[in-house]
Amino acid sequence: MYLIETENNVGFLTASYIKNRVKSFVSTKNKPYFVLALPTGGTAIDLYKYLVKFCQEGLSFDKVVTFNLDEYAGLPENHPESYHSFMAKNLFDHIKISKEQINILNGNASNLETECKNYEEKIKNYGGIDLFIGGIGQNGHIAFNEPGSAFDSKTHVADLTSNTIAANARFFDGDISQVPTRALTMGLGTIMTAKEVIIMATGAKKSHALYHAFEDKQNTNWPITVLQKHPRTFIVADKAAAAEISKTTKQNCGLCSFIN
Repeated sequence: MYLIETENNVGFLTASYIKNRVKSFVSTKNKPYFVLALPTGGTAIDLYKYLVKFCQEGLSFDKVVTFNLDEYAGLPENHPESYHSFMAKNLFDHIKISKEQINILNGNASNLETECKNYEEKIKNYGGIDLFIGGIGQNGHIAFNEPGSAFDSKTHVADLTSNTIAANARFFDGDISQVPTRALTMGLGTIMTAKEVIIMATGAKKSHALYHAFEDKQNTNWPITVLQKHPRTFIVADKAAAAEISKTTKQNCGLCSFIN
């Protein structure tokens, strides 16, 4: 893993990296689309603000296929806190992209397990994920892969922990009873197949999880540690999020040419 510590422009750096990867992609008969896995959550809002700006300035998503990381189970797609609504509000309603190129898990499918299996197969049919963008939970979860998730897990239905439910209550007017208790999510094994991974982290509340990411051994109690074995993972963190990582680790992991 590589650490990129920054003052406060995590969203800009990540959006710039996406822009450069999309612009450099060459579409071929065997690989017509660049496959981009996208997150939701507070950290992603700034990312999408810059992506929209780049698209307004000429960045094209014509050859990009997106797969969202997760979706709540049982929440209507038109609910303001569904991830379908989040993505429309923050990105897709503001850029030129065909609906056929947008993929988000259906949390209201008649058979959730089949929905997950089909999603996994669709990713494979597009040649796998080229660039995975994610955040990190305070307990080290990635997407909705909670502590204890198998490192080889594929897209699946996940039970959310009380900590995650409590953390997400802020999106439901602070009412924990309104937060869904299950979600559909890409698995850790799915994430590990991505050619590149970027994890964004902002704020002091994420610092302990990042400490485990870099300073701890691989441990399913901290799902983020699975990425220690990924050949090309970047952690983009502000100074508050990176505060618990040792100076030696920061010196060894620095990467100055991230957006070049």
